[in-house]
Amino acid sequence: MKILITGVGGPTPRSFAIALKKYSTYTQFELFGTDINPLAVGLYQNHLFYKTFVIPPATSPDYWSAITRIVSENQIDAAVILPELEVMEWSKKKQTGTLPCKVLLPDYAMAELLVSKSKMTAVLEGLELVPPSVTFTRDHNDFFSVFEVLKGNFWVRSSSGTSGLGSLKVTDELSLRNWIQINPNVEEFIASQFLPGRNLACKMLYYNGQLLRTACAERVHYIMAKVAPSGITGNTSFGRLVNEPELVAEAQRAMTHLFQHTGATPHGFFTVDFKEDEIGKPYITEINVRHVAFTQCFAAGGANFAADTIRLLDNDASFDYQYKMYEFEKDLIFLRDVDSLPILMKETELKSKF
Repeated sequence: MKILITGVGGPTPRSFAIALKKYSTYTQFELFGTDINPLAVGLYQNHLFYKTFVIPPATSPDYWSAITRIVSENQIDAAVILPELEVMEWSKKKQTGTLPCKVLLPDYAMAELLVSKSKMTAVLEGLELVPPSVTFTRDHNDFFSVFEVLKGNFWVRSSSGTSGLGSLKVTDELSLRNWIQINPNVEEFIASQFLPGRNLACKMLYYNGQLLRTACAERVHYIMAKVAPSGITGNTSFGRLVNEPELVAEAQRAMTHLFQHTGATPHGFFTVDFKEDEIGKPYITEINVRHVAFTQCFAAGGANFAADTIRLLDNDASFDYQYKMYEFEKDLIFLRDVDSLPILMKETELKSKF
């Protein structure tokens, strides 16, 4: 089966490819990759990709001609679109019914809402699903209202984008003003109640109106955390695969409300991120409209969402359409680093610090 994966310079597309190549027995995969950067490492990983291409950015007028040519000349069966800008572009084109091959993507209205943390937060406000938050632009001068609403320390970050862009724990107005100045590319920020508890993710696979698969994990530490003032880079180095049906229920409650708000069909793959407060109540901080970088860790633990995605696109007659929450062995953790396959093990097997 010939699969096109976009954005292979990033860790998420390569993680998706590994989940198919190493952890799936569904069929033989011939993977094709694209990226806009000729220096992207994935373009040269021949053990993963049969053929790769440098393409124009999704915003370029030449983007679709390049994609269509690659799909046609290589007889691509399905595409997996992972960079956020490309998700938006393909979702928009999906409205016209003129996509060059099969994809599993949300409706454009849903994708457009979720890429904006501030818009998503506003829609979910009142359901006790999101923390108290205030959105402001970089030219905002009076921060009294921000501190008045949030009281004490709070978390500030870019209102769009991924990988912890523009994120910092703010303790006073001077640190907030300085942080805005050293992030000149962020036009809009969202400040939210600081939540000190666990950082959780709930994976949700919808297909043609049905929720089919879910699974949960906890992010504990991040790759290259020391380079980010917030300690968050968006790439988990140590995490736990956990069984949290109550978290899934909260994620489903949020997604149902968002689908109803947009009028979109429940369809696509989503990662709902939660952070817990001091008493363990989870609040949604963002919802990604795609897989994230530790997709291969889920696959290694038995929750292969990458394979599920392809089986659905391939109309696999043996696929079980009954809802399933993937459950993991107790105490199961994963360790990740740059350019390394993840290690899954029991947390009790971690070496002593002494």
